[in-house]
Amino acid sequence: MFSRLRSDIQCILDRDPAARTTWEVLTCYPGLHALVLHRRAHWCWRHGWKWLARFISHIARGLTGIEIHPAAVIGERVFFDHAMGVVVGETAEIGDGCTIYQGVTLGGTSLYKGAKRHPTLGRDVVVSAGAKVLGGFTVGDGAKIGSNAVVIKPVPAGATAVGIPARIIMPKDNAGAGDAAMTSRRFSAYGVTPEDDPLSQAMRGLIDTASAQDHQIALLWQAIEKLSQSESSTDCVPGDAARSECFEAAKLNELVGK
Repeated sequence: MFSRLRSDIQCILDRDPAARTTWEVLTCYPGLHALVLHRRAHWCWRHGWKWLARFISHIARGLTGIEIHPAAVIGERVFFDHAMGVVVGETAEIGDGCTIYQGVTLGGTSLYKGAKRHPTLGRDVVVSAGAKVLGGFTVGDGAKIGSNAVVIKPVPAGATAVGIPARIIMPKDNAGAGDAAMTSRRFSAYGVTPEDDPLSQAMRGLIDTASAQDHQIALLWQAIEKLSQSESSTDCVPGDAARSECFEAAKLNELVGK
């Protein structure tokens, strides 16, 4: 029990730069308190003391602002950061090393008792503030859920889900496919990186394509002008032909956040 508590405290010290000492984490972090109380409630639930388990989870909700159903399964080194308003459903499973921020819901979309209604998070998943993960599917190891995203379908390992409903962005180098890649990934606070917006990625692609076409058109007109000059005629070159590039790709990329 104490070794697991030490592991929980150390993971907070590793991931939260505001955490200064073990004593501070032990006494002032509601996410840690919620985990400790949940383990008591989960033990009672598994041993058939269902009412006591629900009562402990109810007390924990009032003390910490984090509502975890006592039947939910939570792994090692899970960090509920700030975490006010977090809701974890009955059949949810949270893997080792996950980080969950405030306002997150791991909810269900079915009313059938006994069915798998809530999501399963793999190892090292980051679920950002306000995200809603709804349904009995799996979020793969090392995946990231962007702030306020609404995820209603499985997320592959290493991928990022952003938007409403969430769109899936795969890593450029398919780094999410292997365990070695998972261990080499740096922790990303709030699951945010500059490449996580699919609309910005689409805009950058369009801008780059338009810039390349503008460059090719300018080269073509320059070649036509040289040919016409060698033939001592300028009739085939329109007066308003663009002989130089005028597409401001750098400025447009800056506007969309490149």
